[in-house]
Amino acid sequence: MSKLVVVTTGPATSIQDAGRFGAQRYGLTTSGAMDRTSLAMANTLAGNSPLAAAIEIGPFATAFTVRNGAVRVALSGAARVADVAGSPLLMSETALIADGETLRLGAARSGVFTYLAIEGGIAGEPVFGSLSVNARADLGSPFPRPLQAGDVLDVGTAQVTSHERALDTFDQPQSPIRVVMGPQDDEFGAACDVFLNSEWRISATSDRMGYRLEGPKVVHPGGHNIVSDGAVHGSIQVPGNGQPIVLMADHGTTGGYPKIATVISADLGRFAQMQSGAMVRFKAVTVEEAQNEARKLAQFIQALPGRIHIAGGSSLNLVELQKANVAGVAVNAIDDP
Repeated sequence: MSKLVVVTTGPATSIQDAGRFGAQRYGLTTSGAMDRTSLAMANTLAGNSPLAAAIEIGPFATAFTVRNGAVRVALSGAARVADVAGSPLLMSETALIADGETLRLGAARSGVFTYLAIEGGIAGEPVFGSLSVNARADLGSPFPRPLQAGDVLDVGTAQVTSHERALDTFDQPQSPIRVVMGPQDDEFGAACDVFLNSEWRISATSDRMGYRLEGPKVVHPGGHNIVSDGAVHGSIQVPGNGQPIVLMADHGTTGGYPKIATVISADLGRFAQMQSGAMVRFKAVTVEEAQNEARKLAQFIQALPGRIHIAGGSSLNLVELQKANVAGVAVNAIDDP
């Protein structure tokens, strides 16, 4: 296998895959990628299974050097400037990095998390069925913590006969983040309208465990403590200060604050990519609508291989372009009208 050496990195860069499932009843949270759609896009480009382990790169600049053979990589998620030996590496395209070359990634320009997938994957020993890092629980592989300078990852060696590939991009909707109300929305009464009709700011204290929201106080008429019950990715708890917290990938499996709503799974990645200081609004939808959006997202991920084409190849129909009157009526500027 080849080696990927961490040269520089920020505190929010770690190995993440789909997460670990089936053990929340024992107190083990799922963890996994904050934006699974972007993870799937990077992996599909690299020729891996959609939710295989990749490097989840936080908002800060990062650099990796390749050793012991070339690697092929793909980037998706938060946009940032990237280059290999001075040549730009584009988002949603693959690139071959030769032995000894360094991949440098600038700070995120939009969004928070960028996913670096490597053809052939990342070697590690699954912990409860996943390589995903949960630093608070000291879980994950090959390192049970965020990556640090000097770390060395065993990764797949590039199949040098491969063509570089690109993935058709898609525009993320700018609509409000959709939620299903409850399960304790009856604890809030008229405060539900405050929650849905207000604009909220993503707090700088947000992390992989929860995104804190800043805005008007959401009042609990019946008090802010309930008997602890199950929480899921996307649950929106409201503690005593009335400022909601959206539980994210490393959330606890239970909680004693009432949950006013739950972000639908199809919007979790889009919400996770919102930078601190960004403003967000929420829109209530039905369970049936949420399930339908989840199916659409699953179908999109399943269809990703069909969106791949050879990088640099033209997708224009030149015959039709020649037929089209794209310039309108041409005139000579020096002739009399």
